[in-house]
Amino acid sequence: MIETDDLPERARKLFSGPIDFLKSAPQLQHLPDPTVPEIAFAGRSNVGKSSLINAVTNRNKLARASNTPGRTQELNYFDVGRDPLVFRLVDMPGYGFAEAPKDMVKRWRFLINDYLRGRQVLKRALVLIDARHGLKDVDRDVMKMLDDAAVSYHLVLTKADKVKPTELDKTLEIIRAEAAKHPAAHPLILPTSSETGAGLPELRTAILEAVLQ
Repeated sequence: MIETDDLPERARKLFSGPIDFLKSAPQLQHLPDPTVPEIAFAGRSNVGKSSLINAVTNRNKLARASNTPGRTQELNYFDVGRDPLVFRLVDMPGYGFAEAPKDMVKRWRFLINDYLRGRQVLKRALVLIDARHGLKDVDRDVMKMLDDAAVSYHLVLTKADKVKPTELDKTLEIIRAEAAKHPAAHPLILPTSSETGAGLPELRTAILEAVLQ
């Protein structure tokens, strides 16, 4: 059994401690050895993935946003904890980029599909959704990909501070209803804001809870 009462405080301390960039992996053979749990961030280009990773890890420049959406086609690894290493965050390449060449999109699908299906230490994925726009078809494609790979995932709303509370509640209601139809979707939906810090303690706790399962 996991003691849940102190999880938020344990998560806060963990994310306030050492977090280091490990490596970028353009292909599966370049992945680090699967020795610790992994939590993967997925999201459309321009959803604010890099900003959220930086905010949740209390760093300014840990994750770097690409100037050209869809160009970063690598899995970026970050070590959380040092002596001991506790787990790794994985920044997956952004998806849904209209400007990207078809062969690049194809490579993305192969890389992500193979990673999701073959990575036994992957504990949970975080699928980022722009709170201003809600779920898009390309998000649903990724949700189905995760369902098929039997990878549990949270839906995480970004930029929640950019919409009115009533609109956010409505968006959350719609997303909850849709998530309930997906077997691998975790029922907890997490609205966050990289700018205000809203929802970040809850996200850190959810990550640690997934790691410890």
